[in-house]
Amino acid sequence: MQAVMLYIAQTLALIRKELLALLKDPSSRALLFAPALMQALLFGYGATYDLTHAPFAVLDLSRGAASTEITARIEGTGVFKRIATLESSAQIPEQIDSGKALLVVTFPRDFENRLSAGTESPMQVILDGRNSATSGAAAGQVAAIVAAYIQSLGGNSPVTITRRAWFNPNFESRWNLMPAMIASLSMLQTLMIAALSVAREREQGTFDQLLVTPLTPSQILIGKALPAIFVGLVQSTIIFLIILLWFRIPMAGSVWLLYVGLLVFTTAAVGIGLSISAVSLTMQQAMLYTFMLVMPLMLLSGLLTPVRNMPHVLQLATYVNPLRFGIDIVRRVYLEGATFADVAPSFLPLLAVATVTLPLAAWLFRHRLS
Repeated sequence: MQAVMLYIAQTLALIRKELLALLKDPSSRALLFAPALMQALLFGYGATYDLTHAPFAVLDLSRGAASTEITARIEGTGVFKRIATLESSAQIPEQIDSGKALLVVTFPRDFENRLSAGTESPMQVILDGRNSATSGAAAGQVAAIVAAYIQSLGGNSPVTITRRAWFNPNFESRWNLMPAMIASLSMLQTLMIAALSVAREREQGTFDQLLVTPLTPSQILIGKALPAIFVGLVQSTIIFLIILLWFRIPMAGSVWLLYVGLLVFTTAAVGIGLSISAVSLTMQQAMLYTFMLVMPLMLLSGLLTPVRNMPHVLQLATYVNPLRFGIDIVRRVYLEGATFADVAPSFLPLLAVATVTLPLAAWLFRHRLS
């Protein structure tokens, strides 16, 4: 019993030392939490695929009632803003190339006559493909406006489509992106803190002193890991509260299950960070290795593009990426209200990564190459 108490006391002392090293400097404290706050707000407002402002130009060679009505309906949505009325097709490239217009709507000279005769009446929408997501959304909305106008003239369609979206009723990209930020943004600094923890002491010459103390590798591992995990969970909480209270994205699932998932995910991320730190001789090396790793982790996480759309080889590679499963757990619990049984398969890869990286880091603490 006495040995257990001594083990706990020594470990707590090391944890206290690590926390003091992280929090004693006011500027360091600000850097731990301010970026999470700022990045959550920036992603919430800046990183959106929703169509809220679409400047467009019109080339109306028909000059009839139909083309005028369709143009008015497009402007009447409040999303599209007409910035130019063109006189010839030669003016179109300047509007698109300069980025002034997201799209140019063109009505041919015989548009009105063809429409009156009941024959095919082609109109052209020229899009700026440099922003494919927004352009695609704009094209879809213009097509819906034209279809509604044709139907108002008596055009009959045998099929009526009613659109309904589960988990995101208004199709807001923010609802899909922001819950993923709970895992993504916290991982960036958690990985960095863990990666620098041992490298910093090694560069300062204090890590060798730590190795000759009575502390075991497991105590050093716990003392290095818990402060980073704590910081990661605090950052996740900041982002979570911003999403819930500021952006008003309702949470459908259990808070405790969300934090269980975040705890396991953060532990796996810290394991990777400590392994990087253990093989790095300097802080510069640790930062370089971390930056090299972060981008592949983000790209293969499903944050911006679905994993199922990736080549099969890359899909297999994502199984060693904790961020993929951290995002999956957070999104499903937050938006779907998933239960533990629903997300349990995502816990297994995270536990596997933590089981491999944490003991590896502990072994490297004692057996690193000088």
